[in-house]
Amino acid sequence: MENETNGKKMSEQKRERNLLAFTGATALAVVAVNLAIAAFNSHRRKPKKKKKDLKGSNVRVNLSASEILKLADRIIAKSKEVHDAVASVPLDKLNSDYYVVDLVTYMNVISPLAELEAQQSPLVESCVFPRMVSTSDDVRKASVEAGQRIDAHLLSCRMRDDVYRVVKTFAARGEWMTPEAKRYIQSLVRDFERNGSNLTLTKREELQRLRTQINELSLHYVQNLNDDSTFLLFTEAELLGLPSQLLESLDKSESGKFKVTLKSHLIANVLELCKRCGSGGECATGGAIVGGGATSLRRYAIGAGGATRGSTGTALRCEFHWFVTGALIKSDSFRDASPIVLANCNCYDNLVKSMSVLQEWMIRVVEDSVVGTTRRLVAVAYGKMCGELNLSVLESLVELRHKVARLLGYSNYADYSVDLRMAKTSSKVFEFLEELSASLTDMAARELMVLKDLKKQEEGELPFGIEDLRYYLKRVEEQQFDLDFGAVKQYFPVSLVLSGIFKISQDLFGLRFEEVADTEVWHNDVQVFSVFDLSSNELLGYFYLDIYKREGKYGHTCVAALQNGALSSTGARQIPVALLVSQIQKDIVGHPGLLRFPEVVKLFHEFCHVVQHICNRASFARFSGLHVDPDFFEIPAHLLENWCYESFSLKLISGFHQDITRPITDEVCKSLKKWRYAFSALKLKQEILYCIFDQIVHSADNIDIVELFRHLHPKVMLGLPMLEGTNPASCCLRSAIGFEAVCYGDIWSKVFAADIFASKFHDDGLLDQYVGMQFRNKVMAPGGSKEPIEILSDFLGRAPSIQAFVDRRAGYGL
Repeated sequence: MENETNGKKMSEQKRERNLLAFTGATALAVVAVNLAIAAFNSHRRKPKKKKKDLKGSNVRVNLSASEILKLADRIIAKSKEVHDAVASVPLDKLNSDYYVVDLVTYMNVISPLAELEAQQSPLVESCVFPRMVSTSDDVRKASVEAGQRIDAHLLSCRMRDDVYRVVKTFAARGEWMTPEAKRYIQSLVRDFERNGSNLTLTKREELQRLRTQINELSLHYVQNLNDDSTFLLFTEAELLGLPSQLLESLDKSESGKFKVTLKSHLIANVLELCKRCGSGGECATGGAIVGGGATSLRRYAIGAGGATRGSTGTALRCEFHWFVTGALIKSDSFRDASPIVLANCNCYDNLVKSMSVLQEWMIRVVEDSVVGTTRRLVAVAYGKMCGELNLSVLESLVELRHKVARLLGYSNYADYSVDLRMAKTSSKVFEFLEELSASLTDMAARELMVLKDLKKQEEGELPFGIEDLRYYLKRVEEQQFDLDFGAVKQYFPVSLVLSGIFKISQDLFGLRFEEVADTEVWHNDVQVFSVFDLSSNELLGYFYLDIYKREGKYGHTCVAALQNGALSSTGARQIPVALLVSQIQKDIVGHPGLLRFPEVVKLFHEFCHVVQHICNRASFARFSGLHVDPDFFEIPAHLLENWCYESFSLKLISGFHQDITRPITDEVCKSLKKWRYAFSALKLKQEILYCIFDQIVHSADNIDIVELFRHLHPKVMLGLPMLEGTNPASCCLRSAIGFEAVCYGDIWSKVFAADIFASKFHDDGLLDQYVGMQFRNKVMAPGGSKEPIEILSDFLGRAPSIQAFVDRRAGYGL
């Protein structure tokens, strides 16, 4: 019996893998054939085969903890050897009676550094990627340690004045072999100089001191957030609307109330899902922040003539029933109700006898925005998280960043950060954000009016606040779109989605994917694919798929470059290797692995990064597919997300899990596209608010951060004021750590991806291989070897524009 079970599991695994190459009815035939083959093979004993090597790949898998640390030591030793050799090149010229020879040459200075980067990229990644995927704690710890050692060494290399002087000497001669070589040499010089190599010793020491302080403060900022243990207490009625599974996961206080901590995922659920209280229960007190008092909430009754509030008084208790939207609901507590309601509702019998009154009075006992107040309390608490602690840290961080920028010759930190990006200057970022914000204002104003009207219907004349935004966006989406995402999920089995993504990528970009069997991997679920050019059959690279859920694995969907593409000095090409990691539920017999629609979009997005990496043809590893300008990096992936919203392509990646010949319907496809753009102007306005705040803070001195945010909020958000007590250091986390002065980057890439899609792919070009090959050759192939604006302008035939991005939203807006 056990053998039969194992045979079935093997059969299921083989079927899942082979489905990747087919869709629709073809897949059913393939499944039948594979099941027959699997049944036959299950009775045969196969000798153990030697694992195949991946030709051209120097990535090492399954290293032990000790092997990882030893490899890290060898990487560092080899790097030091090459840097020492470059540093030893004499700066003098060799003079004779007949000629003068420069001893500093491309071949003994630039080429060794470029070759080192290319050769070591797979070795470095062999040390660091196991921390994401290994099942061994020891291996993951060794991987983290190895990464720290290597990072520290690479930083020290970028601060070597002796190497800088030699590289700078060659660069000063301006003898560029190719435009790409020129760009590479300039990037080497820039890396040294951004680490202070062109400064005096005193200034270099000051730069190092400032950066040490910044690192310490950044850790302090993060630690404050991690240490924050604030929670709020709420009754179940006050959390009405939260999924039962989420409620069950919450801890409770001794009084039985639910503890709502300030973790971002929980806060998002409360702000988006908490409804008005519409059921029975004791709701006389609102949520209490631990350490503070409970907030009393008044009740009022609404009749045909409007709302009547009672004066504050003793709670009147009675046993009564009342009707809301046809449902009979029981409650045992009543506070400050109007006399007429009490007269007719003091007991069930009286209520039944007073049906004529019910016809005249549409009785609703409403908490004074009980759960609306829940949202407000949670929003205020989240906005105040870490209070003055992190506000002072952020102010210090901004001040130190400006000092670093000025030591390096920039007027402010924003200009320092943006200098290496597509935008080039902070003023260009401001121009972009202000133009986009102005273009969205009318659309956003119409959207806000709808939300305000909806709140008025549900909560009366209470003002609309920023804390209401997420909830009423969700409510209006539920009302306007006939989308059951639970039902939609049934059409996205993992294997079929991957099959469709493969087909679209292959057809559009002229590629062929072929699974590599019997090669070494770190887990049985991992698959390896080779990628060939469809016309020439040239091997372009490999990618690993490690997408199924398991313990100890990195928890998000992402792509890592395991080996960078490069051209050696001998003309041999090093092929790129990529890894796509996710945590998707695997098929279990009777329970297919299904993807939520956002997971489908994310998987498509990340797989485009795989294609982007594989299709790179840059000569230098430094310019390989994923090593590009951050403003430019996400453009191809955001572009490919559009295929998830077009009927033609949606049907290629979908099929009902019990009958994959039934793709998703046209009606659902249309609804998904409308849902994508629903109220998008208002959402973008909020993102733009944070981006403008980020730019101003990092562009000017002596800014009162709280007052700046208070001033900007109504200006950008159409009059909606900042929630009183909000601390920007809490709600603008990306400005503080990780994306300081570059928060705009995601919007930037989405805008120009929309321009490319509208201009080149939207009209009958979803699988136009001619256009796809142009994109592959003109946009993905150069990687970081050219200026991004030059790449996009060449592909579009003009300068990129924001107009398509705005028009697309207007076309589906109110």
